[in-house]
Amino acid sequence: MRARLILAVALLVSLPAPAQTVRVLVQSSPLAGFQYYGGKILWDEMREGDRLALIREPDNPHDASAIRVEWRGEKLGYLPRAENREVAQAMDRGTPVSGRIGRLVQHPNPWKRLRVDVLVGL
Repeated sequence: MRARLILAVALLVSLPAPAQTVRVLVQSSPLAGFQYYGGKILWDEMREGDRLALIREPDNPHDASAIRVEWRGEKLGYLPRAENREVAQAMDRGTPVSGRIGRLVQHPNPWKRLRVDVLVGL
């Protein structure tokens, strides 16, 4: 993951100005906490490809690398703790990071219902 993120940032920095609207997929993760937040209520409205807001929570008491995931201003959960460190570091350095719904699946296991794609770029 770290190597992909470094490569993505290097590619973006080396691109000419007009091409900097390119976004590179660097990670696809399950959504942690789906069962505790708005995902169940909003499920029927969400679509694959929808934009997700990724919001750093450096003061989160449970995880200093926490990244909250929101859809249309509603909290859905978090990037998993085991997969958020490099993304948090990139965000802290000012790297443009965005998210989208990569996959929606009706599944009894909440960890398998929604995949968050993490993209680097403008």
